[in-house]
Amino acid sequence: MQISGKKVLVTGANRGLGKAFAEALVARGATTVYASARRPELVDVPGVTPLQLDITDPASVAAAAAEVGDLDILINNAGISTDAPLLGASLENVRREFDTNFWGTLNVTRAFAPRLAGGAILNVISALSWYVFAPANNGYAASKAAEWSLTNGVRLELAEQKTQVTALALAIADTDMMAAYDIPKLAPSEVVALALDGLEAGKLEVIGDAPTANVKASLAGDPALFYADIPTALFG
Repeated sequence: MQISGKKVLVTGANRGLGKAFAEALVARGATTVYASARRPELVDVPGVTPLQLDITDPASVAAAAAEVGDLDILINNAGISTDAPLLGASLENVRREFDTNFWGTLNVTRAFAPRLAGGAILNVISALSWYVFAPANNGYAASKAAEWSLTNGVRLELAEQKTQVTALALAIADTDMMAAYDIPKLAPSEVVALALDGLEAGKLEVIGDAPTANVKASLAGDPALFYADIPTALFG
C-alpha cells in the first residue's frame, strides 16, 4: 500500500495524532486527504479537505460516506478518554468511551469497508488495549481492548477483498490526552511517521514506542510480575 496518489480519510483530524496524520499524508503525496472532525472549521491543515463527521452518529457517518465516495485508505484515529473507572458512581462516561472508541470505529469501518477493496485501514489502538494502569483509565482501556479485537476481526472479514488492516499501538505521545502527565513523550509527527511507514510496508501491527513494546512483550509472561512493578515493566 503506497500513500502517494491515494485518497485518504482521517477521523479526529483537528488536533493531536489526527492532525499529524493529515499533515504527513499531504507531505507523502496523497491526492485527497479528508480531514474529518465533529467541528470541521477547527481543521487548519493546508492541502486537506475538511469533512464534518461525528463517528458516534450513524446519520453523520452515512452523510460523510456519501460525500467521500470511493476511498483508498481509512485511518480510524478519533477517540476519547474520560477518566472513567468501571465501578464509579455512573457508567455514563464508560458508555461514551465505548460509543466512540469501539462503536464509532465500527460505524465508520462498516460504512467504508465496501469501498476499500485493495486498500487499507489503520486503527489507532493503545498500549492500554493490553494492560491497566490506574482506575481512572479502566473504561478507556476496556474500550481500546475491544477496538484491538475489532481490528483483528475486521482484518479477517476483509481478507477476501484484499483490504490491509493495520493497528497502531501507542502509549505516550505529546497530545492533549497526555497533557497531564509529566513524562517524556514522542512528538505526534514521530508516531505518525512510524505508523505510515508500517502501513506502506504491509505490517499488521505497528508498535509506536518503547513502553508499548514492553507491554506487548510482557503478555507472554506471568501477569503478577508485570503488575508488581508497572513503572519498571513499562520503562525498563
